[in-house]
Amino acid sequence: MAKHKVLVTGGAGFIGSFIVDELVSEGHEVRILDNLEPQVHGGKAPDYLNKDKKVEFVKGSVLDYEGFKEALNDIDVVLHEACRVGIGQSMYEVKNYVDTNISGTANLLNILANENHNVRKLVIASSFSGYGEGAYDCASCGTIFPPLRSEEQLRQGRWEPACSSCGKDLKPAPTPEKAPLQPTSIYAATKATQEQMALCVGKAYGIPSVALRYFCVYGPRQSLSNPYTGVVAIFISRIKNNSPPMVFEDGLQTRDFVSVHDIARANILAMKSKAADYEIFNVGCGRSVTIKAVAETVAKLSGKNIKPTVINEYRKGDIRHCIADISRIENRLGFKPKVSFEEGMRELIKWSEGTKAVDMADKATKELLEHGLIEKGEKG
Repeated sequence: MAKHKVLVTGGAGFIGSFIVDELVSEGHEVRILDNLEPQVHGGKAPDYLNKDKKVEFVKGSVLDYEGFKEALNDIDVVLHEACRVGIGQSMYEVKNYVDTNISGTANLLNILANENHNVRKLVIASSFSGYGEGAYDCASCGTIFPPLRSEEQLRQGRWEPACSSCGKDLKPAPTPEKAPLQPTSIYAATKATQEQMALCVGKAYGIPSVALRYFCVYGPRQSLSNPYTGVVAIFISRIKNNSPPMVFEDGLQTRDFVSVHDIARANILAMKSKAADYEIFNVGCGRSVTIKAVAETVAKLSGKNIKPTVINEYRKGDIRHCIADISRIENRLGFKPKVSFEEGMRELIKWSEGTKAVDMADKATKELLEHGLIEKGEKG
């Protein structure tokens, strides 16, 4: 197997650090470029950061063009994980998200287009959020991709999408990569733009590029003090502080949860396989779990008799369901999710037992309320 010198941007982060570990286990040399974002890391390198002699850590930002160019010296593969995450926060920190996610990627691509380098492969982290509501089946109209639910519908507490043509109820269906992109947040829009930029420049300059659309990633090393880190970590931080998880809508909205271990493996497969070149792949499990069930599972595995509070409020821009169609990555790259939701949750809870969790969910809710991004449904 060919050995590579790989740059992992955001390599000190939750997902990036697992990718680094996977690369090292296969014998590759790795350079990490990470700014140790205060909201995530408090400006300090995390204890879990790989200390192997094959790993070089560079503290720096993707917004520093010269620093980025220097970090790319002698690199032949780039796994671009660095980004600002958080759907709600992106709606009022618009410039920060656009700067990091789009301008940071623009710096990378500008270097690849104009500077001397050895990069022969680029894998970029994208997101399922670009799909918006994703795919649904209508008994009369077939597969459709509905728009975001209307404010009027949500105010009435009618949570499930309906067919815009015949008005019938819709059944969630696996969303394929060919589904139209319908971003419903600034974060989603930046990720959709990011992947298209990478594929466009990659094709123009003959640098094989791959976009991986991650679904809801969870696992150890998620920040339990960052209110925008993801629903599983937020629930854990609430329960560790003996507070009930707050569940929006009626709690029956669903997501496709995928272990960070499977995400790391998908990156390695995409890096090594020519079948991945210039392609887009969903990375998920192909099954869905309700948000209420997630909260109940966290409480049960934590040994806490705490039930989630269903608040019947909704966040503007939230989707109802989204499930990954993973047949493309299975058939092209041989990817199979190995970690079940139950296994992954047990691992995450065990890891969290020795980790301090600051309950920041109320802070996030307050900020969303201040910006008019949370409303009450009539049934609440």
